[in-house]
Amino acid sequence: MRVQSLLPVLPILGAHGARILQSNDDGWAELYVRSLNDALNEAGHDVVLSAPADNKSGSGSSDEDPDPRSDACEYNSCPANSGPIGTNATNTRLNWVNSYPVTSVRYGIDTIAPPFWNGQAPELVVSGPNVGTNLWVQVPFSGTVGVAVYASKEAGIPALAFSGASSGALAWTTSPVPARSTVYAQLATQLTNAVLAAGAPYLPADTFLNVNFPKVEGDCTDPAKFKWVLTRINPGVVSDKDVETCGTDRLPTETSILDAGGCQISVSVGDSNDKTTAAADKQAVVLQKLGSLLSCKA
Repeated sequence: MRVQSLLPVLPILGAHGARILQSNDDGWAELYVRSLNDALNEAGHDVVLSAPADNKSGSGSSDEDPDPRSDACEYNSCPANSGPIGTNATNTRLNWVNSYPVTSVRYGIDTIAPPFWNGQAPELVVSGPNVGTNLWVQVPFSGTVGVAVYASKEAGIPALAFSGASSGALAWTTSPVPARSTVYAQLATQLTNAVLAAGAPYLPADTFLNVNFPKVEGDCTDPAKFKWVLTRINPGVVSDKDVETCGTDRLPTETSILDAGGCQISVSVGDSNDKTTAAADKQAVVLQKLGSLLSCKA
């Protein structure tokens, strides 16, 4: 089912329609990933989904070739005995892989998506939104982040990992679509468009963006009220200086931003080599590209 039109709410920001490979770790039939799929397509992008057949949260960077299924996919979204990979019968751009999130994005890059794009690679990989946050100590174990790390480090494709604090798994058939799924889809599309509008190369080499949305509740139900804040993944007690912005050379942690409230979204530049915070020079590139979107911590 489709989310409400995004175009009156969020500007395209000059982004061109891009080849986007989408994945997650909650499974291909989870509502969050399907809402974002609708939003990205409505924004004019050419999107292919390649995600796990089941919820594989917490699987980090595990990668193993898929085996044939013996039972149905999550939410009965594919029948039993369906083989190692499969596709939606009415929309072949929606695909599942019977393995880990990293495996699903690997198959997406190498096998599933190229036929849709005349053999071309994705221009961007978008992972999530995850059902629940991926902050600091959660990051190394996150399959959502694992997807972005594989894409950016092993495949050389810029990648964004989105997670939302409003939790509770929902099937893609949920009706009506709750506000949390729609708002996260709108916000993720806004940042995706901003990254694309800033021009290639979209992100520095061997980096990814780890983006965490606060809960959609109270005053934070209107996408226009959310603010984007440049953050770091891990505390910087003994780390080198961060990029200088907002009058300091130490970025706030993503955890502190979500704890502070005020509809603030954390945007961390991650190092794809170790899933920690990227160096200041790479943060500076992202700050320059997304500066008009970013705000200082409230």
